[in-house]
Amino acid sequence: MSDSDDEPLVLSAHALAALTEFKREEKDRLQQFESLYKASEDKFEEQKAVSIDAFKEDWQLSQFWYTDETAKTLGRALLEGADEDTVIAIASAPSVYAAIKQLPKEEIPTKHIYLLEYDRRFEVLAGIDHFSVYDYNSPDLIPSHLRNKCHRLLIDPPFLEPECQTKSAQAAKNLLVTNKDDRTRSGDSKYKLISSTGERMQSIVKKNYPDTHMTTFLPEHKNGLSNEFRCYASFECKYWKFQKDPSTLG
Repeated sequence: MSDSDDEPLVLSAHALAALTEFKREEKDRLQQFESLYKASEDKFEEQKAVSIDAFKEDWQLSQFWYTDETAKTLGRALLEGADEDTVIAIASAPSVYAAIKQLPKEEIPTKHIYLLEYDRRFEVLAGIDHFSVYDYNSPDLIPSHLRNKCHRLLIDPPFLEPECQTKSAQAAKNLLVTNKDDRTRSGDSKYKLISSTGERMQSIVKKNYPDTHMTTFLPEHKNGLSNEFRCYASFECKYWKFQKDPSTLG
């Protein structure tokens, strides 16, 4: 063994500075979460908006946040034409929930907006009354206060594989109201469904959600993804139209 083997590992000044900065950021993040948890019991309309950037993506959970613009567009599409009685659920898309919370109050006609997410950190985002732990592997374990009570749903299955997509669709069925004909006070359809997922899931999405169509809206993520994402919806709106089927074009 050489003398050099006994020498302690010494970090370069650059590496040491990076490590110090990382530890400082983690300390700040923990302090921020402590204050957020204390505030998570506030009523929906009293909670302060929390940026999705306060939460690190966990790639093992297939967490990829939407860009701010994409999240706002999806959120506004859910809110468009809603009234104070409209119940909205967002499953596995916390960045969209965060975007809605940052909208002006006059753009949020309902307080009945709920977040379902596997990652318990997001209770601080939605508050204890508007957050439920959700595991796509257990699609029938839907909270009783949401079972077949949701008029509008955005669901973003975490994995681009058939089993996850199919189980997520079962959860959607358990969440959504069975009556799709009700209207809001503005005359808009109360029932609306959005599934945001990979383009290669198109056939599975169509099988699981027969009333949806691929739209012209292209969701984008903050850190980019190699898989092309698409927005499938049961409705058209000012943010998108249904994508025309090339096979029907002359």
